[in-house]
Amino acid sequence: MMYRVCVLLALAVGGLVSSSPVHHPNVEEEYDPMHPQRFLFLEPEVPATGQRSKRSSTSMPKLRFEPATPAEQHAEYWNNLAQDTLDRQLHKNKLNRKVAKNVIMFLGDGLSIPTLAATRVYVGDESTELSFERFPYVGLSKTYCANVQVADSACTATAYLAGVKANYGTIGLTAAASLGDCQAQNDTANHVHSIAKWAQDAGLATGFVTTTEVTNASPAGMYAHTANRNWEYNGAIEKDGFDPSVCQDIATQLIHGEVGKHMRVIMGGGRREFLPTHQTDIEGIRGRRTDGADLIKHWQHHHSQHRSAYVQNRIQLLETNTNRGETEYLLGLFSSKHLPYHLEADEQQIPTLAEMVSKAMDILERNDDGYFLFVEGGRIDHGHHYTQPIRAFDETVEFAKAIEMARSRTSQDNTLIVVTADHSHTMSMSGYSSRRNDILGVNNGQRADDELPYATISYANGPGYDRNVPPGEPRLDLNRVDMRDKSFAFPSTVPLGLETHGGDDVAVFASGPWAHLFSGTYEQHFLPHAMAYAACIGSGRTACSTNE
Repeated sequence: MMYRVCVLLALAVGGLVSSSPVHHPNVEEEYDPMHPQRFLFLEPEVPATGQRSKRSSTSMPKLRFEPATPAEQHAEYWNNLAQDTLDRQLHKNKLNRKVAKNVIMFLGDGLSIPTLAATRVYVGDESTELSFERFPYVGLSKTYCANVQVADSACTATAYLAGVKANYGTIGLTAAASLGDCQAQNDTANHVHSIAKWAQDAGLATGFVTTTEVTNASPAGMYAHTANRNWEYNGAIEKDGFDPSVCQDIATQLIHGEVGKHMRVIMGGGRREFLPTHQTDIEGIRGRRTDGADLIKHWQHHHSQHRSAYVQNRIQLLETNTNRGETEYLLGLFSSKHLPYHLEADEQQIPTLAEMVSKAMDILERNDDGYFLFVEGGRIDHGHHYTQPIRAFDETVEFAKAIEMARSRTSQDNTLIVVTADHSHTMSMSGYSSRRNDILGVNNGQRADDELPYATISYANGPGYDRNVPPGEPRLDLNRVDMRDKSFAFPSTVPLGLETHGGDDVAVFASGPWAHLFSGTYEQHFLPHAMAYAACIGSGRTACSTNE
């Protein structure tokens, strides 16, 4: 009470008042503008006829900030929720130290922590839990790479799959190899092998599923060694002035390489990287290869002695018999390029991520010694690069569905599931909106100093700048546009053709044997070492070689 009296006295004599960076005449200033409250109780000003209303930067029409449910108004609700959480935490005292027969790694490309928070609101409300957020152990992974503060998906793939930090744009090579160095790529002393190789050497079945091209940076970390992530087909190497017979392209390594040719499951997009330029695929799109090779036929030849299947659309995939061991090897290429965003995918042509993962598990589960499966929700990243968060959030939802399916059909006693991201993005979720306010709409608790609304979601940089800040004109009035249009580019601070990655840590969620190893904060390259420890594979220390 005494503090409040002092504040009132100070305001009365004009002292101790924090000045706002922008002055708004005829509007009483907040005591603490860093923690605005005016929007909680001010009624909207009524302008004189023909005059524009004047508002402070924190003034909006009066809102009713209500909890999501009436029960939240009572302390008992929150106390009970905390006790439930305490029960879950106490159960962690019983550590699962069994050997992980199977390991599934889910990689949400660009799945930043703000993306998780925003996606919760997108699918429900702020208290919603995505499937993997219920996993018992959570950690933080530091994503920088050997020569950059903010990483790309190539050097990170080398870290979280091969256990070594690498240089920007390179895959499966040590930091002794620089971007575009063909000679360094050809030097096997620079090669590092992924956990897929460790698993194959131990007799485990391996495979991967992605919503990007199967030659894209993240899945390529499973099987490739390349000095440039863009060398997906031979012509790209030739364009950079190198010989593809010396520096082998990524697609060739997948089909003919030591690890790639032993993959039981390969699913995603990217048919064009495997077909010659004179040939078109079922979409009528020409291949990119200048060497005349049809690598799809090469794959079929390699596995002609196996029960194998090549599928090109969802119907073919679902009709493939994978339940009784009738399919040992599966290649699924469902698009010429990346798979379409889920929001726009043709249901007859494009399988969901969960459907692909389910089929992959059908095949890999037939191996008595277990399996390692890598799954990438790759288009979360692309939605953010175009500052189109609705696409990123929807892809995150599909990612969570696939994880929920995989966890539900496996045992926590013998299957370790690890969920993480390769890097962050510059998206932020800001302002003081009321609960359940549309995450893809405007902030409903505050206006900006230019008297216009601003979006709850924004980006530090990207293509949304020019549309939202037209040259020489006022900022775009977001109340006059459809912000839920899938192609709407959300506001960004710095104009760039594509938004960049972010350098902050990403979350790691784990469930199953030795999941407790993934708590804490650690370097990203620790991840495959911990998975290998749990599964007793690789050349490092394992759960089978130590009593700890």
